[in-house]
Amino acid sequence: MLIIKRHNTDPYFNLATEEYILKNFEEDSFMLWRNAPCIIVGKHQNTLAEINADYVKQNNIPVVRRLSGGGAVFHDLGNLNFTFIKTGAKESLIDFRRYTEPILEVLQMMGIDARFEGRNDLTIEGRKFSGNAEHIWKNKVLHHGTLLFSSHMPDLADALNADPLKFQDKAVKSVRSRVTNISEHLKSPMDVMQFATLIQDHIITKYPDAQTLELSDSDHDQINQLVRNKYNSWEWNFGYSPNYNFRKVFRTERSGTLEFDLDVDNGIIRSIKIFGDYFNRYDTEEIESVLNGVPHNEVEILKILEPFNIEDYFSGLTLKELVAGMF
Repeated sequence: MLIIKRHNTDPYFNLATEEYILKNFEEDSFMLWRNAPCIIVGKHQNTLAEINADYVKQNNIPVVRRLSGGGAVFHDLGNLNFTFIKTGAKESLIDFRRYTEPILEVLQMMGIDARFEGRNDLTIEGRKFSGNAEHIWKNKVLHHGTLLFSSHMPDLADALNADPLKFQDKAVKSVRSRVTNISEHLKSPMDVMQFATLIQDHIITKYPDAQTLELSDSDHDQINQLVRNKYNSWEWNFGYSPNYNFRKVFRTERSGTLEFDLDVDNGIIRSIKIFGDYFNRYDTEEIESVLNGVPHNEVEILKILEPFNIEDYFSGLTLKELVAGMF
């Protein structure tokens, strides 16, 4: 068992690291790592339906899709993540209890009554502190989980507070859970890195063949290439989302009420209709027409609409207000 040292807190790099190790290392491995504030969405989710887009934009929060399924989660430096990558027989790879057992053992040694509950959660007094997910690649499993230790709960709630009325789709929706921080249940004070050391020491005891490893410069170069090509791309983080219908209604004093209805396929707008009680000089079908085939991406939509004088189509409305209505 390799215990791979992780120091980077960049979420794009950290998610890419998991895929790189899964597909390039032969040895079984274990990792502990943290992300700076970000949202991590499950592989099969509609990203825009999971996040509070306004909050994410205002706070410049990265949104990254992971390899595994499951729901969206908010990470910050008070959240510790753990990853097991193991080779085995395909019929025995999926085993949430097996990979969460070492975490429970550490907490129980600390006098905390932590339990495995439901499909993939760890709880204390019925409140969730860890969600887990798995991804199978060939004859290997990647199991990773979150450990809320001292996360800022208001940020978690605000970042994932999406409007459920905006979207109709076949994507997997996250289940909002009552959550707790591990730090609230400690018998004596401890910080997140001290907690990480306890877990790592326990893994070394549990796996007598365990060896620690630092990633090489070559490893970092290849991971950064994966970041550029995949994990920091709109195509993976947003465009990969399943097909969905998006609807939003908003009102301004100067332009009146507008309603946006979009059909989006693999991140691309296939049709858009704009309704409302607005006034206009030119037919708004021109705006609808140029947006067909454009990614449902704020930057791309702004680029397409920049040549238009938006007030000619929606009296009293600015370009930024118009585009904001599509998210």
